Amino acid sequence: MESVLIVSSDKKSTAYLYDLLRDEQLSIIESTENIAEIQSNYDLVIIDAPLKNDLNGKSAAELFAKTDSRIILAVPKEFEREFESKSEKYGIFVIAKPVDKNTLKKTLHFFRAMNKRLGGMQKENVKLKKQIDDIRIINRAKCILMEYLSMTEPQAHRYLEKQAMDLRITKAEMAKSILSTYEN
Repeated sequence: MESVLIVSSDKKSTAYLYDLLRDEQLSIIESTENIAEIQSNYDLVIIDAPLKNDLNGKSAAELFAKTDSRIILAVPKEFEREFESKSEKYGIFVIAKPVDKNTLKKTLHFFRAMNKRLGGMQKENVKLKKQIDDIRIINRAKCILMEYLSMTEPQAHRYLEKQAMDLRITKAEMAKSILSTYEN
C-alpha cells in the first residue's frame, strides 16, 4: 500500500490522521474535503465522517462503486454499529472515532496483508481468463477447419497441435492465424 487519501471536512482531523500515517512508510498522503473531487485511485481512502456535504455516508458507497481503493470509514463511536451494517455490503471497513495509532496501525497491517492476498488472486484470475480465451480461440479455429477443410474434431485438433509445434508457436497463436486466414 503506497498512496492514501484522507477525506475530511475538519482540518484538525485531517492533521491528526496525517500525523498518524506519517510513520507508516507511505509514499503519498493527500487530503481533500470533498469525495466528488477524487479523480484517481488511491490504495487506501480514509473518510472522516460525517462530511459536510454527505451527512448520511452515501458518498463512501458511491466512491466504492467507482474505484478499487480500499476504504476506511471513521465514524463517531455511537454510529459505529449502524454504519458497519450499512457499509459491509460495499466492503467498506468502519472504525470508531477517535482513531488511535494502534487501531490505525493494525488496520493498515490488515489491508497490506489483504492486498498481497488479493494481488495473488488477481494474477491467477488474469491467467485463468487468458486460458479461457485461448480455449475459445482454439475451438473456433477447430470449427473453421472442420467447416472449410472437412476435418473431424480430432483431425482439426491434431492439425493445430502439429502446426503450432512445427512453427514453434502456441496453439492459440496458430488458432489466431487460422482465424485471420478464414474469417476475412
